[in-house]
Amino acid sequence: MKLSLATRIFLGYAVVLVTFGAVSLFSVAELHRNRLEIRLVSQGYLQLSQDAAALESFHTNQEKDTERLLEEGSVETRRALIRLARLYFPSLMAERLQAAKARAGEVRTMAPTGEVHFVQDLESRLGELSNRYQAYGRAAEAVFTVLSNEQPLAEEVARATAELRQQESSIGRDIRFLRAALSNRIRERVDGAEDRERRTGLAIITLSVLAIGVGLGATAWSARTLRPVRTLIEGVSRIGKGDYSAQLGVRGDDEVAVLAREFDAMARSLQAREAQLKAQAEALMRAEQLAAVGRISAQVAHEVRNPLSSIGLNVELMQDAFERAHFESPADARESRELLAAVTREVDRLTEVTEQYLRMARPPRPSLEPTDVTEVLASVLDFSREELERAHVEVARELAEAPPQALADEGQLRQVFLNLLRNAREAMPDGGRLTITTRVHEREVEVRIQDTGRGMTDAVRSRIFEPFFTTKEDGTGLGLAVSQQILKAHGGALGCQSEPGQGTTFSVRLPRA
Repeated sequence: MKLSLATRIFLGYAVVLVTFGAVSLFSVAELHRNRLEIRLVSQGYLQLSQDAAALESFHTNQEKDTERLLEEGSVETRRALIRLARLYFPSLMAERLQAAKARAGEVRTMAPTGEVHFVQDLESRLGELSNRYQAYGRAAEAVFTVLSNEQPLAEEVARATAELRQQESSIGRDIRFLRAALSNRIRERVDGAEDRERRTGLAIITLSVLAIGVGLGATAWSARTLRPVRTLIEGVSRIGKGDYSAQLGVRGDDEVAVLAREFDAMARSLQAREAQLKAQAEALMRAEQLAAVGRISAQVAHEVRNPLSSIGLNVELMQDAFERAHFESPADARESRELLAAVTREVDRLTEVTEQYLRMARPPRPSLEPTDVTEVLASVLDFSREELERAHVEVARELAEAPPQALADEGQLRQVFLNLLRNAREAMPDGGRLTITTRVHEREVEVRIQDTGRGMTDAVRSRIFEPFFTTKEDGTGLGLAVSQQILKAHGGALGCQSEPGQGTTFSVRLPRA
């Protein structure tokens, strides 16, 4: 039976997968077996060993208490000790034995078949200890009864004491045997687990080597099966060098011919894609040119800022000098001061423009700290109050009851709010109402700044965050772009909703602290 190329490759790798799958299943089975062994030892035998140690310690303490009781000369003290022994010893011993028997029952449920007999033997020994402690309780009660008398007879005390000590010795021996049996069993299981782990490791290594050999054989067989594809290398290399007009033209119905026809179709597709990539490369080049213009603008702004600072300082010095100077007429003095004021305004405007260019080119990394958004808004509104009042803008505050805490850089957040408030004021040249709203959500704090200005069309709103886009005569088109950059660096967002004639709402979202 002739197998197709795909079928032969599939069969070769199926053999590899089955081989490695068998190795994996064997490893998983051995790991599961070791896990059960560890669970049996750690949650079973070790716990039972601790219970046996507790029984031995309790029994040893009881023997010491009995010796103290026999050596006590005071009748009242002896009676108090007897009452104490009657009160706590039987109930505590019964409780400990019951807990040990219950634990042995739990171990039996999770023990493998080969360990059930040993666990049942442990349960039997615990049952015998329970019966012995009942007999021990009766012997102890006999001693307590004799010692409760004012002047106990020495013969009665000796006879009762001998029986009690015999019971104590027998019980102590049984408990030690129980502990020794558990310790030996734990050691046997641990030694067996270590030996099995060594044998399992050797088996896994052997099976892994075998699986690698099978994989190499399957790989060699697949390579031999795919050897006819080498005839296509020359044609494909031409396509790889960019000659997309090359057509292989291989005829036939086998997999190699089908592959050749697919390469021919791919060459035609790549030829069409090349034209598309050229168009995209031109668009990318234009974007890079814009980025270069941005970098140059930042450099120019940086170079201009220092002279502007010097000019501003000199103008201030000139203003101080004009205050002390004498002019021929008040009109000359007024004209000189107006000229200096105009220079100062232009210097301030150019300084602000250069700062915006620098912030756009090299935005500072925010220092995020828990910040009271309400406090920042109040500070910005107080700073802008005179400017808003002159523009006849009424401010309405709808703030959340609990002060919203956000992770933010207070200085950068103040810059965002100032920019949004200035835009809102300029959108209402004839005055209007400015509504500030804060809301606290599960994971973020939202601040909404809503004006009753002229609004924006969809075309303008879709471009307001683009650098250098502006609808103002004296605007730079950087304010909203810088604000959006700042909020993105904070892990937040800046959104806008607007309709012509219906006003504009900017929403600022910041992560909660």
